Amino acid sequence: MITLGFWFVVIMTIAAAVVVVGSRNLVYSAVGLFFTLFGIAGLYVFLWADFMAGVQVMVYVGGILVLILFGIMLTHRISSVNISHTGLQRSLGALVAMVILFGLTYLIQNTPWKWVAGIEPESTTYEIGTLIMTDYLLPFEVASVLLLAALIGAAVLSRKNP
Repeated sequence: MITLGFWFVVIMTIAAAVVVVGSRNLVYSAVGLFFTLFGIAGLYVFLWADFMAGVQVMVYVGGILVLILFGIMLTHRISSVNISHTGLQRSLGALVAMVILFGLTYLIQNTPWKWVAGIEPESTTYEIGTLIMTDYLLPFEVASVLLLAALIGAAVLSRKNP
C-alpha cells in the first residue's frame, strides 16, 4: 500500500511539473506548481524528513505560491495572462535537460547505496530545533537579519516616489 502511495505521489508530481512547464496560461501553471510543491512535500514524507515536508508546505506552498497567485490575479491585464513569447531556444533547453537527466541517472546507478531495513527514524524536528538554538544560533540570526533587510528594501522599492 505504501508503494502504491509513493508511486501516486511521484506520478502526480511529474505530471504537475509537466503542466507547469508546458502550459501557456499562467494560472494553469500556478495551479500545476501548487500540486508540484505538494508532491515534493509528499516525497519528503516518504524520506522520513518530516521537518522538510512541513517547511516545504509552509514556505513554498503557503508563502511563495500564494504570492505568485496574487501577482497574477492583481495585474491590470488579467485578460491576457498568456505567456508572450513562445519557445525561444526550446531545443537548447531540452538538450541541457537531457544531459542533466543522463548525468543523474548515471550517478544513481553507480552510487553504493546502503540499505537499512526495519529501522524507522525518530522525529527530526527536535534535533533540528536543538541544533538551531545551540550550535547554529549565530548563522540563524544572521540569516534572519538578512531577510529583514531584504523585506525592508522590498518595501522601500515598492513605494511610489513622491
